[in-house]
This record gives sequence, structure tokens and C-alpha cells, in this order.
Amino acid sequence: MNNENLQYLADNVKYMGFGEKSKVDIEKNINSGKPDFQLHLKTEINNKPFETTLNFRKSNTSDLYFFNSYHASLNKGSDEKVEQTFYLNKGKGVTAKEAFNLLDGRAVHKELIPKEGQPYKAWIQLDTSVTNKDHNYEVKQFHENYGYNLKEAVSKFAVKEMSDPEKEKALLQSLQKGNLQSVTIEKDGNTIKMFIAADPQYKKVNLYDASLKPVVRESLEQYQSTKQLVNNSVKQDTENDKKKEVKQDSKVMKEKTEKKADILLPKKRESNKKGLSL
Repeated sequence: MNNENLQYLADNVKYMGFGEKSKVDIEKNINSGKPDFQLHLKTEINNKPFETTLNFRKSNTSDLYFFNSYHASLNKGSDEKVEQTFYLNKGKGVTAKEAFNLLDGRAVHKELIPKEGQPYKAWIQLDTSVTNKDHNYEVKQFHENYGYNLKEAVSKFAVKEMSDPEKEKALLQSLQKGNLQSVTIEKDGNTIKMFIAADPQYKKVNLYDASLKPVVRESLEQYQSTKQLVNNSVKQDTENDKKKEVKQDSKVMKEKTEKKADILLPKKRESNKKGLSL
């Protein structure tokens, strides 16, 4: 057995977020000389059962084994189960926690490595309404030029962590991994525990209460930052001014049109006939 290969696989599995307990099982399977083998792992994240099957395969030209892909499934409750196979490229790819977040409906910011070409960064999200020929969900990508600014999206709310550079950095990194992140919202001199998640498709963040229930759109304003409320007010004033201008322009145009019509219409002829005396 190639000990360097064994250690590489054990480190790779650990780096991808599957823990350190798999080394013994990997060693047993390599010693058996199988052309390929699988490891089945079960855990629970946020009270949701999460299962993965790790796929290993022996090279056709050497005795080296490679960790090529894994299949993940998440039980979201109410008999709703979602599954996806994630592929690795040179030992890199979507980690176990990122896979959980993707299957749970959130987006992840990753450096993607195509088979040919330069690596690039993009937000990825599963489209559970569309599957491909391999029965995998289609993956939506939102590139850097899509225009999503995570920091600006978070700053629209009165998130206390954004006032501390170190906490801000940790918060943004957690959101980029697709986590549903706990934050502190400042409101009327009080602090409220809430949760947020990145939503690159709509260039915003989603807000949840302490019970993880989504905050409806109509209630979002009460959690916005002072700066955002001022921006909203300015925007509303600008929109009102534009409406007034449009209304005034319409009135002026109507008056001009009516005046022009009066000029073009023929005048009513007055009779020149003189009245007869009796």
C-alpha cells in the first residue's frame, strides 16, 4: 500500500469537511485492492439528517486511489428529500457544509476551476426545478460582473456586527459559505437576535426571526439601518418629484394641445343679416 496516497486521501477527506475518522476505513479498502469503493457517512446539521456517500476509484495506470466525488442527501422534513452528486477537481470542490447549505436552498460563493481555462469566482445555487441527464439539479451561477455586493446588502439592515471590522469580516465569510448566520439587529435602543442569508440572485440578503421564520417584505423596513431609511426617504421624495414633473408636463402638454386645436378648428360664422323692423 502507498502510505503517501493513504495520507493524502485522509487529509483530502478531512479538508472537505467529512471528519478524521475515515482513515481506517480508507486503509482497509485500499488493502483489499478493490478498483473502487465507497464510504457512507451520516450526521445531523441544524436538526436535519444529512447523509453522504464518498466515492473512491483506483487509477487505471497506477496503484493510486482518488477521491473523485460524493453523493449528498438532505432530509428537510415533511417527506421532502433533496439529493445531489458533487464532483471534485484535483481534490477541491464543494465542502460537506457547503453541500448542506446548497441542498437547504442557499447560495455559496466559490472559486470554480473549469477543466480548461482560468479559475474564477462566482455564487452558485441549485435550481431544484430543473434536473440534467445525470439526475442532478442544474447549478445557477452569478459571476462577479452580475453586480451583487454582499457587504452593501447586509449594510441595509441595522446589523451590529458590521460596526466591528473583525466581526464584519467573519460575518461576510460565513455568508459566502452559504450559512444561515446569526446576527444582532439594533432597534429602538434594543438588540434583537435574528438570522440572515445571502441571496445573490435578487442582490439582497434574506432576514429571519429568532425562530428561523422568514421576515415578510412588508416588515423589513423596521430592521433597516438609519442610512438605508434615509436613502429610502430620499428615493421616495425623488420618485414623488418625478411624478409631479410628469403630471405638470402632462398638464402643460394638454394645454398646448388644446390651444393648438382651437387655432386649427374653423371659427363659427356669424350672420351679417340685419333684423327687419315691424
